[in-house]
This record gives sequence, C-alpha cells and structure tokens, in this order.
Amino acid sequence: MEYSFNVFNALAPDGEVVVLKKILGKMTSPPVIVCVGSDLSVGDSLGPIVGTKLKEKLAGLNVYVYGCLAKPITAREIKYTADFIRETHPDSKVIAVDAAVGCAGDVGLIKLSADSLRPGSGANKKLQKLGNASVMGIVAEKSLFNYAIFSATRLNIVYRMAEIISEGIANYVLELLSEQNISHDIAI
Repeated sequence: MEYSFNVFNALAPDGEVVVLKKILGKMTSPPVIVCVGSDLSVGDSLGPIVGTKLKEKLAGLNVYVYGCLAKPITAREIKYTADFIRETHPDSKVIAVDAAVGCAGDVGLIKLSADSLRPGSGANKKLQKLGNASVMGIVAEKSLFNYAIFSATRLNIVYRMAEIISEGIANYVLELLSEQNISHDIAI
C-alpha cells in the first residue's frame, strides 16, 4: 500500500505520523532512519537534507539517523550501509528516505510505502533494497535524462519536501518515544 501527500498539504506531517504507525506497527525501540542521496546534485539532495534536519530535531535522543549533508549515503555506500544496519541494529525497523522521479503530475508528492526502498532505480541502477518503510519525495519528472533533470531540479521544492518529511518522521519518533517511554540516553 502506498500513501501520498502533496508538498503543499499543511497536514502532510500529521499524515506521515499516521501512515508510519500503520506501516511499522507496534515497536519497542525507535526506528533507524537512513537518508539516501548526494549533496552534489540538488535533485538528489533530499535524503541528506532530511537526515541533517532529523539530526537537529532528534539531537540527544536514542535515535540513529544515517545520511546527512556532512556524511551522505550515496549509491556507492548502499550495500555497506545495508549490511552495517543489519549487523548493528538487527531488531530495529528501518525507515529509508530518498528522492525519486515520477510522472509529471506526481512532482511534489511525498510517497510513503511499506515496501523497501530501491535507491537509484530512477537512474536504472540495480542496488540493494533498504528499509521496512520508505519515504520518497518525487522531485522531478521521469525522463531518459534523469541525471540532467536532477541537476535542474529547483532547490525550493526539495527543501520544502525535506522540511515536511523531517517534521513528520521526527513527530512520529517523538510520539513513539513518549508512548513507549523509551530511554533518551544515546546521542545521534
């Protein structure tokens, strides 16, 4: 099942919380959040911007966020990151965040799914799947020249999506921590 929220929907962050609860179910520990992308291309920077914002919003809490502007997780690191997370956080559910391309009418949509994320699929890369839930921001229209489109994507739409996605995920995690009274000891 896939759920979509428009970037201009003021209730999108609240909707994300509801959807993540539905997708991930009851949890006893916070999820691991993996934000995929590169800071070298505006269109591909959604994940690292979300990761940076989440690290700020969840600082000092028992939450692991991987992939930010300072240390992005690109296609090159996916296999190692997936293996690392499986070994380091074997009992944790994973939320994967990435930018995506789609139909012209889908640009500006934030899509949440119970399916794993397949990073790089918009660029015809065959990379390892990642996550128990995926959050994708459709930043550009799919075409034969996705690399060029990613470079020509407007930073405003990417940044606005990053704000909404990070707010929704942060609110979900904070609510989970509050409900479960999970320890707030470990810093990001």
